[in-house]
Amino acid sequence: MRLSVARRTVPAMRPARAAVALAAALALLSPAVPAGAAPERGADRDRASERAARPALQVTTRVAGLSHPWDVQELPSGSLLVTERQPARLTLSRPDGAKRTIAFPTGRIWTSGETGLMGLAVDPAFGQNRRFYTCSGWRKAGGGHDVRVISWTLDGAERRATQRRTLLRGLPTTSGRHGGCRLLIARDGSLVVGTGDAAVGTNPRNLRSLGGKTLRLDRFTGKPWRTNPFRKAANRTKRYVTTYGHRNVQGLAQRRDGTLWSVEHGSYRDDEVNLLRRGGDYGWQPVPGYDESVPMTDQRLPGKQIAAKWRSGRPTIATSGATFVYGRQWGSYAGGLWVAALGGERLVVMKFGGKGGLRSTTRPAELDGDFGRLRTVTQRRNGDVLVATDGADGQGRILLVRPRG
Repeated sequence: MRLSVARRTVPAMRPARAAVALAAALALLSPAVPAGAAPERGADRDRASERAARPALQVTTRVAGLSHPWDVQELPSGSLLVTERQPARLTLSRPDGAKRTIAFPTGRIWTSGETGLMGLAVDPAFGQNRRFYTCSGWRKAGGGHDVRVISWTLDGAERRATQRRTLLRGLPTTSGRHGGCRLLIARDGSLVVGTGDAAVGTNPRNLRSLGGKTLRLDRFTGKPWRTNPFRKAANRTKRYVTTYGHRNVQGLAQRRDGTLWSVEHGSYRDDEVNLLRRGGDYGWQPVPGYDESVPMTDQRLPGKQIAAKWRSGRPTIATSGATFVYGRQWGSYAGGLWVAALGGERLVVMKFGGKGGLRSTTRPAELDGDFGRLRTVTQRRNGDVLVATDGADGQGRILLVRPRG
């Protein structure tokens, strides 16, 4: 099934009026930098050159018939592995388009609201060890539930997953709200985990809670990563913490320069993109109770809070999964952080300078408002981009995005 977006045309008009209309159209496609996120020097010049070098995009459906697809990763065989949040299903789509459900202990996955089968990462050495990793709600044997990071192996026929190890347990849950759990294998081999605060106001800045954090661990043993800022802490939970003071981390990405970035949902305002600094406090503490009127980065708190590199302002667009996309075929989109948005039903490409300052934002028209809630973005080995969406018609799918022509 092929989906496309009709090209917009501008009727003939006098040169002066045409220039005004063109400027207005470009402004809609490239929103101004949000207040409080000052661009780096030269951003205006860069935006002008980027507009001239944006490729048209071709958007088609790669996988259809999904239910709340949360993450998608490519295997060395070219097959796509997809986690579906509810009904906690692990799906594989072969290069020829054939789709099947992987044998997987779905009954152990706890699903409620925003929590279910979520984050997914494929081991860099998958060709040798067949390992992949998930983050999901989990039903405890004696009753109750939490969120866990688990390693698995996939059989050679790509039909059955076998549990190998619970790497991390005890990520907090309540009703299922703010259970987001994104996974990323960094270039140093560590497994990075972004977590939600479970809608408990004290979790984000409590270093004895795994909620509202980014965590880092050894992907084979589950031990805290050797460079974590609190690795020598007496409390074992604290040893996993890389950054804290987050509300609900939905996206993780690593830039070519090695820097790590997170994307998180705001309250009624200020979704955020953050450049992660070891031991950094990102300023979310909605107490007493769960007071969502406080700022996402509350500079009134004790200590130093790190400001976001981008924020949505009001209203939020519910930013979600993201990745840095590279390749000359992408023109001025190359090197940008491609961020999926759920509530905004759009894709936003953000360009950041060498020091992390925001240079520009762009909303590709071909992915703006026509495909429902966009949840994550992944780049394939051949440079193509995959976008997971709930679908405008309620039928989840994986979109394949390529430059046109």
